[in-house]
Amino acid sequence: MVLGKVKSLTISFDCLNDSNVPVYSSGDTVSGRVSLEVTGEIRVKSLKIHARGHAKVRWTESRNAGSNTAYTQNYTEEVEYFNHKDVLIGQERDDDNSEEGLHTIHSGRHEYAFSFELPQTPLATSFEGRHGSVRYWVKAELHRPWFLPVKLKKEFTVFEHIDINTPSLLSPQAGTKEKTLCCWFCTSGPISLSAKIERKGYTPGESIQIFAEIENCSSRVVVPKAAIYQTQAFYAKGKMKEVKQLVANLRGDSLSSGKTETWNGKQLKIPPVSPSILDCSIIRVEYSLMVYVDIPGAMDLFLNLPLVVGTIPLHPFGSRTSSVSSQCSMNMNWLGLTLPERPEAPPSYAEVVTEEQRQSSLAPIGACDDFERALPGPLFAYIQEFRFLPPPLYSEIDPNPDQPTDDRPSCPSR
Repeated sequence: MVLGKVKSLTISFDCLNDSNVPVYSSGDTVSGRVSLEVTGEIRVKSLKIHARGHAKVRWTESRNAGSNTAYTQNYTEEVEYFNHKDVLIGQERDDDNSEEGLHTIHSGRHEYAFSFELPQTPLATSFEGRHGSVRYWVKAELHRPWFLPVKLKKEFTVFEHIDINTPSLLSPQAGTKEKTLCCWFCTSGPISLSAKIERKGYTPGESIQIFAEIENCSSRVVVPKAAIYQTQAFYAKGKMKEVKQLVANLRGDSLSSGKTETWNGKQLKIPPVSPSILDCSIIRVEYSLMVYVDIPGAMDLFLNLPLVVGTIPLHPFGSRTSSVSSQCSMNMNWLGLTLPERPEAPPSYAEVVTEEQRQSSLAPIGACDDFERALPGPLFAYIQEFRFLPPPLYSEIDPNPDQPTDDRPSCPSR
């Protein structure tokens, strides 16, 4: 008898989206198929799947123990989110080579469905960092007597959704700083920086509108700039390892002495980046917008405005409400707009009610007969007389001002 061979072992997921990319979130059901293609006939002890999700950090640091002694300290930590095992064919134990309980698989392609549910508790978003990662995967193992196991692992993505349509993420972020340059006994004027953004939460692909004012009263030429930074923080054994990366940046015009520059909604686009990770105990991913002034020969003057990169974009209603309120606030603060000195007059009566409508409305109405009988004749005539007359003309000057009495003190002449 000629033994068959395993031609391929593959894993496929039933995707929940139109892009055919396996993306899930907490509480979702992960389902798919393990496909086994063989040539000839094989005997199988078991076909299993093992699904797992975990966050893991690892880094090393060199330590000195003396003048000539050094050693390496390892820092590792792990958090497990779920661990699921299931048997698709055969039995649980496969640590022996006995011929009992074997299953025969004939030549061809065979598919075996699997399904499991992700925990309802919050999961960390899939992430790959310099010193740690958050990974979710399904592994298939085919065990046969007298053969090494055939194993295959396939990862899937988990997004812990962050909805930016929340009050805390829709609130504006702002700050102000000032710096005075000194050179020995000479002191120049200050450099001031004020910056504001309309909200804290954004999604990848959006542009941040930056409202800023930079005033240079120093003797140097400075350059205003802005940048988005990602900060990765890893925690293990009471220690923290931090990595800061530049995500996007922009540069303003050079500002000479005595000049002022205003950014009225200067845009900085967020590229495709990983969402913020805020609920994992050993890995955090945070973002910030740094608006700063590059000062040659001195430390920069900078403002850090916190950002949260979410997964659920701004709703149209929330966008309008946020942008209108933010624009109003920003315009009043940054652009120095004031209210008009005099209110605009309302439309005239003729623009609202035509003469034809007025005459037709004066015709007697049968439905008002009972009401007419219930009122005294002169009173009802008075109501009818003034019911459809136009309102008094609008005037900015009171035609009947209050006349001061003799006992009221008068304003002294200036």
